[in-house]
Amino acid sequence: MSIIIPAYNEQATVGELLDQVRAVDLGDIEKQIIAVDDGSTDGTREVLEGQAARGDVLLRVLPRNRGKGAAVREGLRHVAGDIVLIQDADLEYDPADYPILLRPILNGRSKVVYGSRFLGEHKAMYFWHALGNQMLTLLTNILFDTTLTDLETCYKVFTVDIARRLTLRSERWGFDPEVTAKILRMGHRIYEVPISYAGREHWEGKKIVAWRDGPRVLLTLLRYRFLP
Repeated sequence: MSIIIPAYNEQATVGELLDQVRAVDLGDIEKQIIAVDDGSTDGTREVLEGQAARGDVLLRVLPRNRGKGAAVREGLRHVAGDIVLIQDADLEYDPADYPILLRPILNGRSKVVYGSRFLGEHKAMYFWHALGNQMLTLLTNILFDTTLTDLETCYKVFTVDIARRLTLRSERWGFDPEVTAKILRMGHRIYEVPISYAGREHWEGKKIVAWRDGPRVLLTLLRYRFLP
């Protein structure tokens, strides 16, 4: 399994996150950890260089900040596993949920699994973040005839054959609607499982801003629904 970890200015959390990823017991499944520094300026790159020196982390560095979509795209170029999992570096999502996320794929139920924060136990979110996500998720369901509960979840897991077919263009927060739209347009139904979630406060470094990033996600979703 290839785990892609995009990181931008996460010096305080990325080292602990990598330790948590290493600690997850997946039995016979080998973990390839791909960390992508997205032009960090706070020392994240140096932390990742130290982690990579241990020999179990493949580090890729973007020379300037380009956004999560660009970082994930860089990571996808280097996957070697049969399954790809996206993991944020901010400790909001718990790698202990990996077995839950992998089970539907390993059992042959689906090729795509999303971890839903609204189905599992979670710390209360900011109201406008939750509302914006729910509105965008509802629009996704209407446009693509599906019943997702969490479009903006970090935990997106899919088989490598799907990863090879994805031609992603979005640089920043457009990644989530773009990858979802393209997977649905391939004809794959997304399997959702409950995950735990401990959202950060803005003073802790939370980056998404609902009023600014929501419209960008909306436009991206519409673009990839109706354009060829």
